[in-house]
Amino acid sequence: MTYSNHQPSLKSRMAHLAIAATSAAAVLTMGLSLVTAMPASAQGLASEVTAALKLRLPKTPVDAMTCDTLGPWCEVVSDDTLFYIDQSARYLFVGRLYDMEARSDLTAARLLELNPDQIAAGAARAVPAAGEQGDNQVAKAPERVDLSSLPKEGAVRWGNPKGPKLVVFSDFQCGYCKRLAGELAKAGVLVEERPISIFGAESRAIAEGVACAGNPVAALHAAYEGKAPQAQHKCAGARALDANEAFARDHGFSGTPVIVRASDGAVLHGFRDAATLREFAQGGNTQANKEQRK
Repeated sequence: MTYSNHQPSLKSRMAHLAIAATSAAAVLTMGLSLVTAMPASAQGLASEVTAALKLRLPKTPVDAMTCDTLGPWCEVVSDDTLFYIDQSARYLFVGRLYDMEARSDLTAARLLELNPDQIAAGAARAVPAAGEQGDNQVAKAPERVDLSSLPKEGAVRWGNPKGPKLVVFSDFQCGYCKRLAGELAKAGVLVEERPISIFGAESRAIAEGVACAGNPVAALHAAYEGKAPQAQHKCAGARALDANEAFARDHGFSGTPVIVRASDGAVLHGFRDAATLREFAQGGNTQANKEQRK
């Protein structure tokens, strides 16, 4: 008996190829299923989703993966971009992710956190093109402001009384303002917090409750936990909130938080960590400051 006399038919060979292809697909599917099985920890989940993503998109760099803050979605940092992938590494989207409860643009805030030099999500308005006229013409948010026009009322002062002062324009419904409050406490600075109503009437009601509370500092921190007191009457602090609103509007502060260094009016837009806040409050370490000290 010779091999040539018993070669499999073309039909038989095709059937074997189909079985092999099906088996390979099954192996890949099983591999992805094993990789994306729910681990015991958030760090383990991020590692496994990263491994699954690399199987599907081997040419896409994954610089960081976070899977414990956005519900069923993992945040992926890839070079200077963000995108999101579900925990099975099957569905991916590129775009804006919004927190409807905190009413905040999580993508814009995160991009700003990753790149503090970038002003994102309307924190500053663009300068209109040359010759453009009309009521919609708005100046770019300034890098420095004069705080002297703001009244003493309308602010809650808290933090380290001996530390350098930062004036913070915030909204108690802003998730990143809440996070900023924690970083300000760690930074050891004196905070003059001036509420503005980015999110409308509800934010204003919360701000009035804080401003008129018997202990405004305790009320401020309670407000960030969703436990703001209701204002029983219109106090001077509540009426002075109008000045905060006008100041923010006149200077193009269309997002929160906005941080102003009291010593010279220098402005930062968006969330910053404690180390950055401490350095900024003390005068910073920018090239401009270096040149001024020469």
